Amino acid sequence: METAVEKAKTYLDARRGERVTLVELARAVGASPFHLQRRFKQAFGISPRDYQDAHRLEAVKSSLKNGSRVTEALFDAGYGSTSRFYEKAASSLGMAARRYRASGRGERIRYAVFTLPIGRTLVAATSRGLCAVKLGEDEAKLRRLIGEEFSAAELIEDPAALGEIRDRIASFLSGEGDLSRVPVDIRGTVFQRRVWRALSRIPRGETRTYAQIARAIGNPAAVRAVGSACGANPVALVVPCHRAVRTDGGLGGYAWGIARKKRLLELEKPTKK
Repeated sequence: METAVEKAKTYLDARRGERVTLVELARAVGASPFHLQRRFKQAFGISPRDYQDAHRLEAVKSSLKNGSRVTEALFDAGYGSTSRFYEKAASSLGMAARRYRASGRGERIRYAVFTLPIGRTLVAATSRGLCAVKLGEDEAKLRRLIGEEFSAAELIEDPAALGEIRDRIASFLSGEGDLSRVPVDIRGTVFQRRVWRALSRIPRGETRTYAQIARAIGNPAAVRAVGSACGANPVALVVPCHRAVRTDGGLGGYAWGIARKKRLLELEKPTKK
């Protein structure tokens, strides 16, 4: 038998694009608004309102990627006006909605590949901040990844423009710098952003288990989803997803390879005096 929280999720999923109030939702599933709000947040890490907003934003993203006009995408997703969208949700796209359409169409992205102590490192940035940090040994693969992610953007190889961030990453890897204040221009779901913020609060030289991160964002049951959000992190190092480990102490997964994750954690260990 479905719980009230599961019924609430099913109810919202069936009414995507509509604005469902908490009172209406509680009445539909036979629960008090206060109780439902608290239990829903415990189960999914976000409120029913944020859950609706996240799905509306995903609907806009999908429509834009499929070539819909911005205004058409907004109204189809249930936004009452373009001003309402830009007030509430546009920042979650990272780049502007018109530029997000079709993989960054109209966006100018500068990128470069540097050789650092952890191997080849591709960094890419818009005028607002870093939009990608990718790690590896195969430079051609890194270039291919950025090309696929922003296939309709104007990609400009410009090592000089990214020299400062290269120096900041190098300083970070040597233990002398910090990346927490590096401006970023990234996009993600409500849940992903909550995980990324939690990761950014893990001090250098420390780790947290996926379960601890799930509890930190108020969703202790979402351990696997936390792992997925770590894997979706677009700016390695700046959002330190390498600091997330398994409960048994194992390293778990890492988009850029377990050996590199191990190396990063070793580099971050406090030096003994």
